[in-house]
Amino acid sequence: MKRFMAVLVLVGLMMVAPPVSFAGQMNTGCGVGTMIMKGHDGLLFQVLAVTTNGILGNQTFGITTGTVDCKKATSFAMNERLNTYVAQNMDNLANDIAKGQGEYLNTLAVLMEVPETGRDTFYSKLQNNFGAIYPSSNVTSADVLKNIETLM
Repeated sequence: MKRFMAVLVLVGLMMVAPPVSFAGQMNTGCGVGTMIMKGHDGLLFQVLAVTTNGILGNQTFGITTGTVDCKKATSFAMNERLNTYVAQNMDNLANDIAKGQGEYLNTLAVLMEVPETGRDTFYSKLQNNFGAIYPSSNVTSADVLKNIETLM
């Protein structure tokens, strides 16, 4: 019985007075659990926030949509598939951008999640700015993506 009471008091103290070593440290990412526990530091509150986020499975949704206290990615250049695609198809993509149409340009639009209704505008914009996207013959795929991002 003494052991049970000691554990109960310890848990109560963790809830009331967060340990100093965890004060100001929020390792829970974003999500509903993090929002609920905002302003409460301490190991117990972090565990509760992470558990709530995990049970609700809301972090992926939040990151994708920029909701529930998550930040939506501002750069599509971080997309590994997109980086790989552009790196492996630099010449073909350059040809399609110069023409303003083509299979490689269409795949780029799909990977960049350009809505079908806006693709003609997207293709025209890239074609009209070909020189800014491919400023030299030794441009890198990372530069191409940055240049496209700048146009968007």
